[in-house]
Amino acid sequence: MESHVAFGKRLAVFPMALIAHLPTRILIAGLALLAALGVGIAVMTSTLFGQVEGERGIPVVTASRDIDVSGIEVDVTGDTAADAREAGYLEALRKAWEKLDGPNISDGQLQSMVSAIVVERERLGGRRYVATLGVIFDRQRAGRYLGGSGAQARSAPMLLVPVLMTGGTALVYEQRNDWQRAWAEYQSGSSRIDYVRPSGAGGDSLLITYGQTSRRSRAWWSNILDQFGAADVLVPIARLDYQYPGGPVQGTFTARYGPDNRYLDRFTLTAPNPEAVPDMMRQAVNRFDDVFEAALAEGKLRPDPTLNQRNIGVSPELQRLIEAGRAAQAQDRAAAAAAAGSEGEEGAETAPTPAPTPTEAATSATFVVQFVTPDAGSFDATLSGVRATPGVRAAAPSSVGIGGTSVMQVSYSGSLEQLAGALRARGFTVTQGSNALRISR
Repeated sequence: MESHVAFGKRLAVFPMALIAHLPTRILIAGLALLAALGVGIAVMTSTLFGQVEGERGIPVVTASRDIDVSGIEVDVTGDTAADAREAGYLEALRKAWEKLDGPNISDGQLQSMVSAIVVERERLGGRRYVATLGVIFDRQRAGRYLGGSGAQARSAPMLLVPVLMTGGTALVYEQRNDWQRAWAEYQSGSSRIDYVRPSGAGGDSLLITYGQTSRRSRAWWSNILDQFGAADVLVPIARLDYQYPGGPVQGTFTARYGPDNRYLDRFTLTAPNPEAVPDMMRQAVNRFDDVFEAALAEGKLRPDPTLNQRNIGVSPELQRLIEAGRAAQAQDRAAAAAAAGSEGEEGAETAPTPAPTPTEAATSATFVVQFVTPDAGSFDATLSGVRATPGVRAAAPSSVGIGGTSVMQVSYSGSLEQLAGALRARGFTVTQGSNALRISR
C-alpha cells in the first residue's frame, strides 16, 4: 500500500521532474517556437481581417440636379453671434448669385430659390462670423432667371478611381484621405459626366487599387466595370509634394481615362499650408470635372468597345463562310482521291460527294465550362482560346477564381461532345461531365 501511494506520487510529479532535468537551451527554444507560432497566427488573423475592416469608406453624397456654388468666403459682424451668422448667410447668397451672373433681384426672391447652405468651414467670435460656405439653388426656380442652357447629353457611366500619391505611396481606398473625401462630397448633379463613385468600404479597397489602373487585361476590367454598373473608367491622380513641415504643399493633378490609362490633361495647384489642402482638393475636383467635360465634347470619353466582351463571338455570316470554305476543301480532297483511284480510266465517273450537312448554326446551346486559372495571364489566354474555337458563338466568364478554378458560359453551335472535340483540337485537355466540361492546358 505504501509503495502504491509512493508510486502514485511519483506519477504526479514525474512530468515536472522531467522538465526540470531538460537542458536550458531546449526549453528556451521550445518556448520561443510556441511564442512565434502564437504571434504568427495573430498576425495572419489580423492581416486577413485588416484588409477589409476599418474606417476607410466615405459615403458619397446624393447627386442632385440643383445648381451648386461652393467656396464663398464671408467675413461679417453683427450685434450678436447669431446676427453675424445670419448676415454671413445672406452675403453668401448674394456672392453666389453674382458668380452665376444672375440679374438683380430682391433678397426675398433670392432666399426663396435656395435649397441649402453648405458650411465648409466657419469660425465664430463674439459678434463676428468668418466662414467659407456653399450655396445650392433650386434649378427649377432659379432657371427662369439664369436662362436654360438646353438639354445636354451626358456621358456613359464612368467608374471613378481617385488616386492620391504622397510620401512614396499610392492610395485609392486603402485608408481615408482628403482626395477620396473631396470626390465623395462633390455635388455632381449638374455635371455632364455620369460618375460612378464607390464608397471605398468593404471589398472596394481590394478590388480597386492603384495597380489596377496599369492593368491592360480587358477581362479584368470588364468584370470590375460590370460589378459597379459602369461602361469605362476615369482616373484622377493627385500628387502632393510638401515643401517643408508646416509650409506650402504643391499638388500636381493628372487626368487619365480608359483601360489603357490614356493621358488627358495636367495642372498644378498650391496650398499655403497643410491645413489648406482640403480646399485645394475641392478646387481640383472642379478643375477635373471641366477637363472630363471637355474630353467628352471632343469625343474622347466614348466607352471602349473592347471592354464589352460578353457578346463577342463569330458572326453568323462569317461562320457560314468558314463552313463553306471547309466544305469546298473537303470536296477538293474527295475529288483528288477519286482521281488517284481511277487508275487512268477515262470517262470514269467519280462517286458523287454528298453535300455537307448544315451545321447546327441555327440551334446553339449554352454549356458550362470550368477552367484552371493559376494567374491572370492563363485566365485571358484560356478565354481567348475558347472564343477562337470554331463553332463557339460567345464565351462569357460567370465566376473568376485566380489561383483556382474559374467558370464560363459557352454558347456553341453543336452538342457537348462536339464542343469537347473542338476544344481538344485547340490543344486543351478536356474532361466531360453532365452538361459541363473542365478544361486545362
